[in-house]
Amino acid sequence: MIQNLPVQMPREKIEKMGASALSNEELLALILGSGNQDCNVFELSRHLADFLANQTQVPSLSKIREIRGLGKVKAAQVLACLELSGRYILSAKSNPIMSPDDLMSRLSFLKYEEQEHLVVVTLNSVNCVIRVHEITTGLVNKTPVHPREAFAKAIEDRAVSVVFAHNHPSGSPEPSLEDLAITRVLCASGRILQIPVLDHIIVGKGGFSSICRMQPEMFERTFETDQE
Repeated sequence: MIQNLPVQMPREKIEKMGASALSNEELLALILGSGNQDCNVFELSRHLADFLANQTQVPSLSKIREIRGLGKVKAAQVLACLELSGRYILSAKSNPIMSPDDLMSRLSFLKYEEQEHLVVVTLNSVNCVIRVHEITTGLVNKTPVHPREAFAKAIEDRAVSVVFAHNHPSGSPEPSLEDLAITRVLCASGRILQIPVLDHIIVGKGGFSSICRMQPEMFERTFETDQE
């Protein structure tokens, strides 16, 4: 019973603020429900979050069970949640992305990260999301990226176009000069690979900004031209 008490905190938080307000560890703590005699639910959730952050696809049950303290039942619960999100939320039946605003439910997790994360959203021919891939994790406000790594997942997914996004742990969503510079490089690489970049979104704690809306001339294609 004592082990279940800490879960009341994220449960109350999700009731008052919604699921997007919870950290990855808090969401996993709600799924797990309790810890074990070796570690509490939050320690177990932290181990699981670290493990999932390094996975490029839904892991197997046996792979999840390699996490110390995670038994067969809890591992199956986590796997079921991952599989359902893939079938429904991230399925090919999802609505087309018509503007940067449509992506925010997929990218809201970025505003809670304390380090800078760069992700690529791969899109199919009708602008539906294929997957959201993390590319790099940097130190506070600097995330180095090479176009080779940036487009690797897009090529694997056979994406027709992509959107890049990263967070500013400082809170401000305004793009820096470095953000604009890397966007130019990514757009140029997308032209060569024939995988156009539709936008580069900056996520802060108080909102987001779209570089495409600020400087549309930088992009070969935009959400608006896709709708014409």
